[in-house]
Amino acid sequence: MKYKKKPVEIEAVKWTGENAAEVQAFIGDMGHVKGAYVDIATLEGLMVASEGDMIIKGVKGEFYPCKPDIFEMTYDSV
Repeated sequence: MKYKKKPVEIEAVKWTGENAAEVQAFIGDMGHVKGAYVDIATLEGLMVASEGDMIIKGVKGEFYPCKPDIFEMTYDSV
């Protein structure tokens, strides 16, 4: 079977490697900026965002990293 993703608005921040304060404020205690990487506590366990990755806040308030190409294919700006 095929499925279509339900339309839902999310919040996201791009990790540039130079916006540590913005990213840390966005994820709060759910992760930590560590040099060029961001450790994020996700529903599936610890994940790491690299420079250029988008950090998404999901519908339940959870956070997770997303590669920029996948983000562009999945989300539109509102």
